[in-house]
Amino acid sequence: MNKKAIWFIIGLMTAALIGIVLLQMYWINWSIKLNQDRFDVDVYSVLNRVTEKLQRAEEVKDGIDILNIDEDWKKEIMKQVDEGGENGLTLETTVDGTILMDSAILGSSLNKVYAKLGSYNNDCTCADCQRERTDRYERIVNHMERQKINKLLNPDPITHRININYLDEFIRKELKNMGIFIQYDYGIYSDREKSFVIRNGFYVVKDDSPHSVTPGWRDLYNSDYRVDLFPKDIQSPGLLMIYFPGKASVVWKKAWPTLLASIIFTGIILFCFTYTIQVIFRQKNLSEMKTDFINNMTHEFKTPIATISLAADSITSPMISGNPDKVNRFATIIKQENKRMNSQVEKVLQMAVIDKQDFQLRHTQLDLHDIIRQAARNATLQVEKKKGSVTTNLKAKVHMIEGDMTHVSNIINNLLENANKYSPEKPEISVHTRNVPNGVEVIVQDKGIGMSKEARKHIFDKFYRVHTGNLHDVKGFGLGLSYVKAMMTAHKGQIDVKSELGKGSSFILIFPFNIDPVL
Repeated sequence: MNKKAIWFIIGLMTAALIGIVLLQMYWINWSIKLNQDRFDVDVYSVLNRVTEKLQRAEEVKDGIDILNIDEDWKKEIMKQVDEGGENGLTLETTVDGTILMDSAILGSSLNKVYAKLGSYNNDCTCADCQRERTDRYERIVNHMERQKINKLLNPDPITHRININYLDEFIRKELKNMGIFIQYDYGIYSDREKSFVIRNGFYVVKDDSPHSVTPGWRDLYNSDYRVDLFPKDIQSPGLLMIYFPGKASVVWKKAWPTLLASIIFTGIILFCFTYTIQVIFRQKNLSEMKTDFINNMTHEFKTPIATISLAADSITSPMISGNPDKVNRFATIIKQENKRMNSQVEKVLQMAVIDKQDFQLRHTQLDLHDIIRQAARNATLQVEKKKGSVTTNLKAKVHMIEGDMTHVSNIINNLLENANKYSPEKPEISVHTRNVPNGVEVIVQDKGIGMSKEARKHIFDKFYRVHTGNLHDVKGFGLGLSYVKAMMTAHKGQIDVKSELGKGSSFILIFPFNIDPVL
């Protein structure tokens, strides 16, 4: 798959993911707004019901005052209360034991009593008795009408019209009925006083105003939840206000599960999306490295095969076959090239065995300094061709370690070979040792082309080869450092690399004194 196709797919997936996130944000916002609207409707319903109850409570209080002017009237009211039902009155008892008349409309219920008293008939049918009943009825009606007119023209102060015990209980009961169980702050605001006169079940000091005291007053004063008191009056005397400090918790309560689930599932999708992109690019890089590996392997095998073919043709030539020295020379070339091919094949097979973890180390006591010296002598033959040098600085006082002779030698040889490969001219390679806790540290240092930060991340990956720019004579399969890393791990050791472009590289190895006998 080419890069354009990969980036096109990534673009589509990114657009789809952004679309999903935006859609989820829209629905979550819609859900929160819906919860907000539902909460507002419930609160206004509570306030309206409370004001209705306050209105009825005042009407009942006025009705009870009227009862005191006539004993027969009072008896008839109580009779209507006892009968109850649609045609009678009902009583509601508050928590403090006070009895209220709670009727649909007290006025209509009182009219029923008026009518009954007006048509009241007893054993006395004389004109005087009939006149007495009529006068009593007219006196009561006139008294009630005068009382209504007087209240309209000279309304009582709002604090006299509201019983704070009833108010507190009405609010608590209605909030409970609506399923609202959070903290609240309520108050009665008087238009005459231009301030709160009742707050949270207490009368307010006259000088205490919402503009000059604590933020709590301002929050209540600025609350959107407010309704007019005594709506039957010509002009409402004030407002009932309520404020919920924890309103957000109610609004978000039902939205939290949706939001949390959205975050979790979006996170999972994002993780999978990111991981998929990483896998795609990793596989693409691996494919490129394998292609490079095959090309290098073809080149590495093609040269010795061509050399062997040429030498074989020369040996079979009549002019060469009769000359033993030339035959011997070409036979030696065939043997060397065959050995070279066999070495390359062994490297590939060796990595296959390491990948499968199908190998065992032959542990023996090794003198690490002897191995380094021998490897340095072997590398010197190649380095001197480029007019370079290999030096050793062996300062480790204890240099006997446990390990496999073959693999430990290969580790040092591979690092020295790499240092030579990536030093374009006059290689300066050095090997240092010193003791560290429980082991020996070996540093193979060169002053070659170095590596970038990105290259250091992949230097131990199989098939990976550092780009050398215009330098084309660096051969290999990209298996050497991968092999070194695998063998250091097998020996329970550590490996690290420090490098800068143009300044060379340092490979730092730590060999433990002792390792487990079996992998």
